[in-house]
Amino acid sequence: MALADQPYSLSSDKGRRLPWGRWSSAAFSMLVAALVSIPVVVIFGFLFVPFDDIWGHLASTVLPVYLMNTVILALGVAVLVLSIGVSTAWLVTMYDFPARKLFSWALFLPLAMPAYIIAYTYTGMFDFAGPVQSFMRDVFDWGRQDYWFPPVRSIGGAILMLGLVLYPYVYLVARAAFLEQSICALEVGRTLGKGPIALFFKIALPLARPAIVTGLALALMETLSDFGTVQYFAVDTFTTGIYRTWLGMGEAPAAAQLAAMLMGFVFLLVVLERVNRGKKKYFQTTGRYQEIRRKGLTGGKRITAFIVCFMPIFFGFLLPSGWLLNASLSFPESILNSHFPVLAGSSIIVAALASVAALVISMLLVYSKRQGGPKNTTFIKTLTVRIAAMGYAIPGPVLAVGILIPFGFADNAVDGFFRSQFGISTGLILSGTLFALMFAYVVRFLAVSMNTVESSVEKVTPNMDRAARTMGVTGLQAIWRVHVPIISGSLMTALLLVFVDVMKELPATLIMRPFGFETLAVRAYELASDERLAEAAGPSLAIVLVGVLPVIILSRAISRSRPGQAAGLES
Repeated sequence: MALADQPYSLSSDKGRRLPWGRWSSAAFSMLVAALVSIPVVVIFGFLFVPFDDIWGHLASTVLPVYLMNTVILALGVAVLVLSIGVSTAWLVTMYDFPARKLFSWALFLPLAMPAYIIAYTYTGMFDFAGPVQSFMRDVFDWGRQDYWFPPVRSIGGAILMLGLVLYPYVYLVARAAFLEQSICALEVGRTLGKGPIALFFKIALPLARPAIVTGLALALMETLSDFGTVQYFAVDTFTTGIYRTWLGMGEAPAAAQLAAMLMGFVFLLVVLERVNRGKKKYFQTTGRYQEIRRKGLTGGKRITAFIVCFMPIFFGFLLPSGWLLNASLSFPESILNSHFPVLAGSSIIVAALASVAALVISMLLVYSKRQGGPKNTTFIKTLTVRIAAMGYAIPGPVLAVGILIPFGFADNAVDGFFRSQFGISTGLILSGTLFALMFAYVVRFLAVSMNTVESSVEKVTPNMDRAARTMGVTGLQAIWRVHVPIISGSLMTALLLVFVDVMKELPATLIMRPFGFETLAVRAYELASDERLAEAAGPSLAIVLVGVLPVIILSRAISRSRPGQAAGLES
């Protein structure tokens, strides 16, 4: 057997001992997967609870509205993110026009803008009392009944807001897929007389289809889990229904059953994405790559390409950011007050703790799987890693319900025991605490960290581990001295991505936060709900600024992803 084909691990050759035993690492993976799956098991368990009167009331009144609005919202967002994401990715990859290099990374920027924040800004700008309609009434001397203006707070407005900030999910994967395609396949199409449109639809799009579907699935999962936008726009969906049923009506079983239905939608998306990936297989005709020779556009085509790429950036990032900045400067009290440092500190602390916890757990799971071992333990580790990564598919309100119910049951059980045995009350130990909130963050965003770590660990080849063993560096020492320096950039990326996701997370924070605990996201939502949009600008702008850096880092990583691309060459 060749050396490169021999099995390997991080252990020393003597006794092939691991830092922890194969079975103990498998047990650890199973424990993590069991903890992460608690919310899902609890939610689906309520499907078997007999329906009561409140559920019948919901089914006969608001449930059809929840279903219809959720479907319309998902379909509208799907059309918008696909049209923007795919078209802009193709233009910046294959054509040369003014500001193309700038657009290649700037098209990621709306990803830093939470949907509920862009909803607040567009309402502040385009609502009846906003500057746009006020200007129109002043210039043309119109009254309320003299003109019609498209309503911002509507399901169409919600589709537009979500589409503007979620299209980067499709743009990200579509551009990466177009960059990774062999230019030879496109050149063969040209020799067969295919024009630019035919090349795109007949060759490039089918090759990129699996990746595009993956990006679309991510965007739709974010759409189904959105709470701030639809709540602010008064669009009744499953997410708002869960929140109202849980907190407004105090009906945990009915809220859990609504959550189970929403989980069904989410898992249907996941299954459809997996089926599409499994049955639609497109292969490169060659493994040879060369630098992309972009076609220069002239005349009206240059202007059209510029406008197509500029409009999503302008409406998805520049315009709302400019409004937030102007509102913050016009209302400095939104930042220059005693509450803002506390809000910023709380947000940064919980985001930092959650990102570190997610990274540590991700590394333990990934390296547990990497160690290999007997076939049965390898299967267990692979399965548990996949289970642990499913938390990203759980919407925030569903996750909150799935955590608070078992935590509340545990708290009541412990309190009842101490009351009966010692005559004292323990109160809330788990639910309503920072521990519960941190647990929700880790479960929700563990997949983001784990996917980044898992892909980066693949860069560490078996021969690197063998070379380290020959120098007596094994086990955890090898991870620290050999692996971490190689994958440090990816580890930092994982930290930043989870950090920003936690900073933006609203529904889970809103439901699970301890009494009196506020973050920038919660404060912005509360101020906007009270129609104090100028005061909400400060916290909102802080969240956006925090999200810009990881987005830029991500765009640079995608630019360097093309096989055969020279180091430092811009794609």
